[in-house]
Order: sequence, then C-alpha cells, then structure tokens
Amino acid sequence: MNGKQKRILAVCGAFALYFGLIPAAGAMHIMEGYLPVGFCVLWGVICLPFLAAGLISIRKVINENRRVLILLAMSGAFIFVISSLKIPSWTGSCSHMTGTGLGAILFGPVAVSILGLIVLLFQAILLAHGGLTTLGANTFSMAVAGPLVSFGVYKLGKKLKVPLYINVFLAAFLGDLFTYCVTAVQLGLAQHADTTLPAAIGRFLLVFAPTQLPLAVIEGLLTCMIVMGLETYAKPELRAVGFLKEAK
Repeated sequence: MNGKQKRILAVCGAFALYFGLIPAAGAMHIMEGYLPVGFCVLWGVICLPFLAAGLISIRKVINENRRVLILLAMSGAFIFVISSLKIPSWTGSCSHMTGTGLGAILFGPVAVSILGLIVLLFQAILLAHGGLTTLGANTFSMAVAGPLVSFGVYKLGKKLKVPLYINVFLAAFLGDLFTYCVTAVQLGLAQHADTTLPAAIGRFLLVFAPTQLPLAVIEGLLTCMIVMGLETYAKPELRAVGFLKEAK
C-alpha cells in the first residue's frame, strides 16, 4: 500500500469514526420530548401575539391585492423546501437553512410567523422533523425571531443605502444565524443541569457553528437569486407589495 492509498484509507476511517460516534438526530429543529412541558407551553404562549398580528397582516395584504397571494404562497413553499434540507448535528437539533428572510423582506416579519407555523406543522406531522410539543419553541426561533432580524437588517440597510443584493444577502444571512442563536438559548435553558447557563448556551452555539455558518451563506446567496428571478418574472407582484419601488 503506497502513501496515497494510506491517506485515502485514513480519511475514510476518520469519516467512518466521525459519523459512527455522532448520535443520529431524530428530527430537524428541536425534536419531540427534548424540552420540558413548561418550556413548551411558555414558547407557545410567547408566539401567540405574533401569530395574531400575522393573520391580520396577511388578510390585509390579500384584501388589498389578491394577486400577491401567489407570491405569498411561493414564499411559504421556499421556506418549506429550503428548511427541509438538514445536516445532522451533535445535539437534539439539526442545522438547516430557514428560508424566512425572503418572506420577511417582502411581507414583513409577522406575516412570516404564519408561514413558518404552517411549514413547521407539516414537517412535524408528515416528515417527522421537529415535534408537536416543541412547535411553539421552533416557531419562535425560526418564524418569529429570525424574520424580525431579517426585516430589521433589511430596513436598516435601506436607510444606509446599502446596495440591494448585498442588503438582501445580509438580511437572509443574519436572520438565519440569529434563528440558531435563539435555538441555542432555548436548548441551553432546558439542558443546563450539569453546567452553568452561559456554558450550556455556548456549547450549543459551538455545536451549530461549523454547519450553520456555511448554510447561512448559502441561504443568503439563494435568497438573492430568488429576488433576481422575481424582479424579472414577477414585477407586478413586487410592485403590489411595494418591494420594486423600494428597490429602485
């Protein structure tokens, strides 16, 4: 066996050891039964005002111009597809893109809370990704906290006259990362019996970082590509939601 073959064998062995030692993640997001009942209820209650505002926002947008319903459905489909692509992590959660930045930019953060809830519900029931008891926690991290950051970054970028696509990239990128910061806090709050709370949160952040950072970059680029396509093929809808005028 020559040196090259030995190196290939060593790399294969390292991968086999790596994936053999990592426990299989049962679901994406926070899985069923991983949070105490009290935390599940608490996160669900915190989400209620955002969901109520989201219903009002979506109803208003649709009543003003029904043709944007297609754009709204596309934003929801984008969230569903892109957040279903998961990479196993070492904890009770997986790293994945969120896709919520696009909807937050187009329709605002509260509208995305409804889209995210629908996506998470379907994924929990049909794909066994996440859980029904942890639906509130997952909704808050992915469909409330992340979109709020994406929307805030986008609006701030507009005021600072940041170029459109850089602004869109930063909004999607930072919204994705903040989602996982919130998830790390949620997991740390529930799982810190053997250490301090800051140490537990830091442990979860370190676990997510190697996979989530490149995924956030990819999500930012994909969101820019979607916006480019919409500017080409969905100008009336973008005008209806006010995005095209803002872009100009």
